[in-house]
Amino acid sequence: MGKTATVSSPGFDAVPVSSPGPLSEAQIRFFHDEGYLSLPPIATEADVAALRDVYQQMFARRAGWEDGNYLDFAGPDDAEPRLPQILMPSQYEPALMTSRVHAQCLAMARQLLGPGAEFHFDHAMTKPAQGGAPTPWHQDKAFYTRKTTHRTVTFWIPLQPVAAEGGCLRFIPRSHLGPLLQHRHLGGDGRIHGLEAMGLDDSQAVSCPLEAGGVTVHHHLTLHGAGTNVSRGERWAYAMGFGIRSATPIVGREYTWNRVTRTAREARFQNSLGGRNRVSYRLRALLVQWGLL
Repeated sequence: MGKTATVSSPGFDAVPVSSPGPLSEAQIRFFHDEGYLSLPPIATEADVAALRDVYQQMFARRAGWEDGNYLDFAGPDDAEPRLPQILMPSQYEPALMTSRVHAQCLAMARQLLGPGAEFHFDHAMTKPAQGGAPTPWHQDKAFYTRKTTHRTVTFWIPLQPVAAEGGCLRFIPRSHLGPLLQHRHLGGDGRIHGLEAMGLDDSQAVSCPLEAGGVTVHHHLTLHGAGTNVSRGERWAYAMGFGIRSATPIVGREYTWNRVTRTAREARFQNSLGGRNRVSYRLRALLVQWGLL
């Protein structure tokens, strides 16, 4: 018998290029070679409609505000948000974890990463109509904090058709091969949650317009961003991250750009913690700022 063909990309073990699941051999190869993938709809019209209903309810009540999970990606959280987002929305709407979309993305993640792939995070985001701010070029790994144990891939699903004028995702092919670029908070302002990569060449960037319920998949080192939403409709998107747990942390020391974080979101998160945990977290934050962690 011949040897089974495998493929891999930075941070992940080799996986078979042919395995049972939604993805074809060509799609698995493309992801590991290029660092991203764009796919037709995996969600039905009913799935998309249900997600939109959940989104409207969560954003209307600012779910996660007190915990620091409702935030403005592109502003200081002191005015009307430019890019409202909710981290870990499944904490506030557990049905997201049992949806058909979640199951399909997990199946694809296991084809790309191996059977040990597991859910790590999810992320709800909206880009307001006719002027919703651009999402700057960045690499997801830049957000990883000290003691992070998962290397992830992210599935990004729009809840309406999205083209370039609506802020579809853009990727820089093969940027997942590294390195992790220097990042900074938007405009160098530590009060803003969002990060932007420095010194990149986006001349080879690829735009990925999608139908409602379509999906892009990208590696945690793949440079990606999105333009301004100049369309007449809001751009809603749901992202899920699946990863492989490492036996040891994959970030030994905090990245320099994360040492200057001074966001209102971070303050709300600290205030949501119980007494002893709050003291411990604040002590850790000071050690990070001083460069000791």
